[in-house]
Amino acid sequence: MMSFLSQGPIFIVCLVFLLGVVVVIHEYGHYLAGRFFGAGVESFSVGFGKPIFETTDKRGTRWRLNWIPLGGFVKFVGESQLPGDVGKVESGPVGKVFNDISVGGRTIIAAAGPAANFLLAALIFALFFFFNGTYETRVGVVNVVGDGAAHEAGVEPGDIFVSMDGKAINGIGTLQTIVSMSSNSELETIVERDGRELTLDLTPRRELRRNPVGQMQQQGTIGVELTPIRDSARQVHYNPIEAIAKGGLQTWETLTMTTDMIGRMVTGKEALSSLSGPVAIGDVSRRIVNQTMENDQIPLIVRLESLFWSMMTICAAVSVGIGFFNLLPFPVLDGGHIVFNCYEAIAGKPMPARVQEGALMAGMVLLLGMFVFITWGDVLETGLFNGARG
Repeated sequence: MMSFLSQGPIFIVCLVFLLGVVVVIHEYGHYLAGRFFGAGVESFSVGFGKPIFETTDKRGTRWRLNWIPLGGFVKFVGESQLPGDVGKVESGPVGKVFNDISVGGRTIIAAAGPAANFLLAALIFALFFFFNGTYETRVGVVNVVGDGAAHEAGVEPGDIFVSMDGKAINGIGTLQTIVSMSSNSELETIVERDGRELTLDLTPRRELRRNPVGQMQQQGTIGVELTPIRDSARQVHYNPIEAIAKGGLQTWETLTMTTDMIGRMVTGKEALSSLSGPVAIGDVSRRIVNQTMENDQIPLIVRLESLFWSMMTICAAVSVGIGFFNLLPFPVLDGGHIVFNCYEAIAGKPMPARVQEGALMAGMVLLLGMFVFITWGDVLETGLFNGARG
């Protein structure tokens, strides 16, 4: 526990940096779309609570930096974000009242935040691929656990994984990602053995084990020791156009993995504890900082460069996650506002104010419950209490 607390500054810096960048980009997407449609903007706030710094521009918009550095929001004139906002119209800012904008325009404004998150992720991934390329290698089996899923499926030492669930295996990380997110689901697996390809049915088992950064998580495992096939390794480089395309593809793959995981949790195929929130993001970042900087055998400049790209790729993944989460059809989220707009487009009139207030209140309660549940699971994954027990 003392070790965890002593690293508090690293934890906080990582958390504020990652969520700060992602949230500011998200809200700026809303802001730019709102300005495009002529909306009056009451405030653009980074963080919550009382402001550390505040200024008002010539259009009457308050730009605020608040004390609680988690999250942020942009508030349009007359926009109903919370139950108390319904029917309220702020005076002062220049521009249209939010509800005077067309239903289509309001829907675009609501979707612009998540869209900005996806664009941010694609840009970060593209930069990563342009400057670093990718490392690809075939993956071989060194050892097979006697009572594991791989042994049961017929995997043997010396086998080389070719594909799994229709996806080519071009690195240990690729295989680990597929396996960890596929517990109790049969995967068609092709391995190469003595120059011949064999098709096996392999079903990862859900087990509590440490992930690559040391957190304890329920995830799929097959019980094998893997090794890269060195003579097959190659570094793939990308020109700017290829890197942009690769970045977009990586963003799409990250989004589909997110939706697949949510679907598996809803159907009971994965544990709900697999959900991660701010505490987990900060803890993963803290662990990566420690693992990277403690490796004294590597020059400092190389460690710093590695750490920079690690933080950037985490930022991209978090950006995809926040973009997806905000599109869920819950009141108070962007997806909920899109649902309200769809109702108005179909019914020809806005949803009744009392219904909006009730839906927004229910959405706040639901999100608060989800936040408490996810945060508690994140705290357990940090290993804080294990350390406290000594």
